[in-house]
Amino acid sequence: MPSARDRRPGLLGTVARTAVVSGTAQATSNVVERRARARWEQGSQTAGTTPPDMPVAEIPAAAPAGGDQLADQLARLAELRISGVLTDEEFAAAKARLLT
Repeated sequence: MPSARDRRPGLLGTVARTAVVSGTAQATSNVVERRARARWEQGSQTAGTTPPDMPVAEIPAAAPAGGDQLADQLARLAELRISGVLTDEEFAAAKARLLT
């Protein structure tokens, strides 16, 4: 009979689950932002104003991290770059900060 430990996900399972949750949260955030911007633009067409700048995601300064934390932070940076939140230059700078 398998023990409780055998039924729990390993490191890769945990990383995969975290990536899915993070990706879902980012996708939801993007949809909400697009809808808010569309509503603002629709209302501002009559008023002649421009939409306010949306806040940019802050990249926290990395403390010296162990292997797992570093991998998680690099994965998060990659997700931010893929989703368009970070440019390639911002990604490279943040990655360099993490690796030094």
